[in-house]
Amino acid sequence: MAFQGGATTLISKESEIVGDIKFTGDLEIQGTVRGNIIAKDQSKATVRIVEGGHVEGEIHAPHIIVNGLVKGDIHSAEHIELAAKAQIQGNVHYQLIEMVKGAQVNGSLLYAATKLAVSPTPITKAVAQTAVEVD
Repeated sequence: MAFQGGATTLISKESEIVGDIKFTGDLEIQGTVRGNIIAKDQSKATVRIVEGGHVEGEIHAPHIIVNGLVKGDIHSAEHIELAAKAQIQGNVHYQLIEMVKGAQVNGSLLYAATKLAVSPTPITKAVAQTAVEVD
């Protein structure tokens, strides 16, 4: 999947971010993020966690590509791709999912029949919550 265009934010290899990230456009993570990742622009936003990238927190975005480590729940409103080096320690909420041989999920794969609303759990709470918007 190619990036959608527009603004791209890069968290480089040697970088560590502590705290929530709210973004629009595209976000590529090569380093470490300890906090929730929330896409503001629900129609076009893409999160990409490359090999060696590490996220500790929830991810809420329409398009998500994982080829690194995620410790937390993932909420994709449209499409999620789990590449060969993906390691997920949490639940994956999806509309459409692609999973390549070698990807690991230590949690549940949960089909979201209704559109997911952005409602991440604060990083200080241990219990994950999911808000669902009913049409």
